[in-house]
Amino acid sequence: MSTKAFYPINEIGAGKPGFSKTRSIIEAAFYGNNVVKVNTLKEAYNLAKNSPGTIVTDMPVKDGETFGLEKDAKVLLFNDGAVTGRYAAARRIKGEPGVDDTKLDKVVMDAIYKTRFQKLYHAECFIGLDPEFMVKAHLLIPEGEENILYNWMLNFQYMSDEYVKMYKNSKPIGDGKEADVYIFSNPQWIPTESPDVDYSCLSDPLTLCYFDTNENCAAILGMKYFGEHKKGTLTMAWAMANRNGYASCHGGQKEYTLEDGSKFVASVYGLSGSGKSTLTHAKHDNKYPSIKVLHDDAFIINADTCSSIALEPTYFDKTSDYPTGCPDNEYLLTAQNCSCTMDENGKIQLVTEDIRNGNGRAIKSKLWSPNRVDKIEAPVNAIFWIMKDPTIPPVVKLKGAALASVMGATLATKTSTAERVAAGTDLNALRIVPYANPFRTYPLVNDYDKFKKLVAEKNVDCYIVNTGDFMGHKCQKEDTLGILETIVEGKAKFEKWGNFEDIEIMTDWSGKTGDFTPDLSDKSYTEALANAMQSRVDAVEGFATKKEGYDKLPDEALEALKKVVAEAKSL
Repeated sequence: MSTKAFYPINEIGAGKPGFSKTRSIIEAAFYGNNVVKVNTLKEAYNLAKNSPGTIVTDMPVKDGETFGLEKDAKVLLFNDGAVTGRYAAARRIKGEPGVDDTKLDKVVMDAIYKTRFQKLYHAECFIGLDPEFMVKAHLLIPEGEENILYNWMLNFQYMSDEYVKMYKNSKPIGDGKEADVYIFSNPQWIPTESPDVDYSCLSDPLTLCYFDTNENCAAILGMKYFGEHKKGTLTMAWAMANRNGYASCHGGQKEYTLEDGSKFVASVYGLSGSGKSTLTHAKHDNKYPSIKVLHDDAFIINADTCSSIALEPTYFDKTSDYPTGCPDNEYLLTAQNCSCTMDENGKIQLVTEDIRNGNGRAIKSKLWSPNRVDKIEAPVNAIFWIMKDPTIPPVVKLKGAALASVMGATLATKTSTAERVAAGTDLNALRIVPYANPFRTYPLVNDYDKFKKLVAEKNVDCYIVNTGDFMGHKCQKEDTLGILETIVEGKAKFEKWGNFEDIEIMTDWSGKTGDFTPDLSDKSYTEALANAMQSRVDAVEGFATKKEGYDKLPDEALEALKKVVAEAKSL
């Protein structure tokens, strides 16, 4: 599928697809006489390399010429300043209750006007790596922000001959009604007093990430962190996928080929730092004939065929687990928010492990995962909600489509260093992040229905895996990988858990590191479990009232959770 870039005269005008007020403000800026088109990765690399503040390391980009760079290209490092994570509080979604798009449109209009004396760069890329779903996206960003531009083109699919041809042969998304994505960004934007501009519409006084996802456009203002641009772009692709019959996924997916030739497709969902990348890329000591990796962060599932498509070619990964000299660093393309030093040969090397700050990041090339694919045709077999809830055992299996989906809608986790949060936030407190995707711009029920359909109609199994602590005992990486292997190989023995009718437990798996059997006779544990489940009830009840009920879920979802709470209290 492809998006629409050009319009016949009779399709241009008020009330027609692609011509909302917000989009008209943003798209016009791309045609200014102060705009310079950046057509290739080589151009973007040279711009970023020469941008003030860029550190050109002596680490070569491996096989860079295979994806559009010069043979002698080096890993570029750029540091953003004090902000080194995403800031969800700055997001404003057009169409949500309480969002004043009239005021926000004027903020964006004024912000674009104030760039008229700046050179702006215009880049293009594809989101989605298969003819079934490909979106063309455009980014407009001022001179001085060349590293964001370069990272954006690396993170998504640059316009190589192969993908341009693929795109031309793809079918239009939404019967030709879905327009190209347009993003205007000015990281150096500061709100200043201007006639007819009212900044009271901002949820944060210094930053704004404003989405009109129905018309595929956005403005990112005052935000220097590249992750805002990556996730902001994905936000619109996910929204478009949701409108066109796909489940939008913030997670990882892989396909196992077993000894008998059968396949098992596993999808894991979790926030940054939950372990989803570790699970997705695990090779399992090469014990399987074949493992194919779709992606570790962004993909979509066709709700009818259950096949899956990756949205990005590269990986935007934390550098904390990859020390200087680590073999994996051979595949780095760029790095952000890391330090550097000179080695004994006078060569500039990255200093990782989050010494400078939390959430050091790097873009790794597609070559890092030799078994990488852009589409998995085989239908997904299992969904794993990754949680860090100390009351949930290392693994449980959910029966019933309503419970399986609402548990994803009330996924409990802890804040990671990838996120910027308000001062005073308890980073250890559990919080609910529906489907591990804080980038949703459409009603939550859309995701609920898609995942429920996968379980109810497509026979997809659903599990919760706890990668944090279980009642004071750390769930080790070996446990989670062993659980995954035991399920994939069909050796999992799930049994009734206490008096829960729709939750089963497995207490033995390969590579088990300790005894994680819940003591249901321990009242302190059962009370903690009941409270944790009640917090999910509270969350769903909150969805029904907050934002004027924008994220209200069906009554069956609430009833499924209340049943679990009642069962937990009766233990």
